[in-house]
Amino acid sequence: MIGLTAEGTPLRDASEVADFARRCFRPAAGDRVGVELEFLVFDNAIYHSAAEARHVPLARVERAMPAVLPGGSRVTFEPGGQLELSGPAAPLQDSLNRLAGDVAAVRAALGEAGLTLAGIGLDPVRPARRQLHLPRYEAMAEFLGVPYGPLMMCSTASVQVNLDLGERPGERWERAHALGPVLLAAFANSPLSGGRPCGWMSGRQAVWDRLDRTRTAPVPASGDPAADWAEYLLDARLMLVREDEERYRPVRDGSTFGDWLAGGGDRRPTAEDLAYHASTVFPPVRPRGWLEIRYLDAQHPELWPVCAAVTHALVSDDRAADAALAAVDRHLPFRGPYREPWEAAARCGLSEPRLARAAEACFRAALEALPRLGANPGLVGMVAAFADRYVTPGRSPAADLMENPTPGRGVPAWLNDEGPH
Repeated sequence: MIGLTAEGTPLRDASEVADFARRCFRPAAGDRVGVELEFLVFDNAIYHSAAEARHVPLARVERAMPAVLPGGSRVTFEPGGQLELSGPAAPLQDSLNRLAGDVAAVRAALGEAGLTLAGIGLDPVRPARRQLHLPRYEAMAEFLGVPYGPLMMCSTASVQVNLDLGERPGERWERAHALGPVLLAAFANSPLSGGRPCGWMSGRQAVWDRLDRTRTAPVPASGDPAADWAEYLLDARLMLVREDEERYRPVRDGSTFGDWLAGGGDRRPTAEDLAYHASTVFPPVRPRGWLEIRYLDAQHPELWPVCAAVTHALVSDDRAADAALAAVDRHLPFRGPYREPWEAAARCGLSEPRLARAAEACFRAALEALPRLGANPGLVGMVAAFADRYVTPGRSPAADLMENPTPGRGVPAWLNDEGPH
């Protein structure tokens, strides 16, 4: 199965995987927020003419980027050329202010170069095309296969909210999962693909669901998050193994990390192999000494702070979490035509009445909590306006994309620098 060489002490048995998992849940005081934003980048001509939708060369985006970002965000690119801004972790308002300043600087610089940042969870018009060919991505593409591998790597974009675990990590872990379908539905923003409706309000989530489920399904819950995470890592299929810094080998025989640990290769895995394996699994919530909340679609460059603020409030504030969980218990899980609330949220967004009712209660709880968490009136007002526009009438942002596309192109007319109307 595997015949590779690596430095490091080999793992003895599954107890060391359990130790690794426990370290991922080590209690940590604090309520910092870190936000990672992914955006698709379009040529402005798409919005103002009948030009064929086309990919923007990565070199053009890089040339247009500001030399320095005032808030200190890190700039990276995903395989398809999606632009990612990772803001520094800080208390809520400081974190959002710094990242918002960086988003504004990037939008201005790209705008001067004739480019637009589009906050959409799934590219609405362009086919998947990879622009980065790093060894890791080559191996990942071979492992994932078509069509969903290229779509995930090259056509999806998200808002990732990173939160401190707090003194009781298990509580925040449970909240992040229990509230996932409601938040996914409230911020669903990817209903188009190939210029047509794809049948989902969050087509991005649908793409992720159709990848290798051993690495994208939610972590099962037994009441012991660290034990559940250890079991998840053992049961996840090996995607790739590093031979060295420049060579990655995809593993295509279906074997899991547990198989490798049990002696399924020419060498035993090391702690470094385990840490790398953990970076190749993508559940909706992933523990890394903090919580990565990964199930949120990319949002318009002016609306993403709502996504981060509401998620933080409902997971981190005890009173808000209690109210939100009570609403979830009242309305979900529900019996219907879908397998589970996660699928209903991705397919229907807030047009599913039970999800909409739960979301209304959750947003009320978040609005009450945000001043306690240091949110300024401007941020609270932004969340309230989002609730009025989308949550109360049972709409997800995806509704704007469905109702206002450029005829025949599927590119929403409001995705310009004027923002949504």
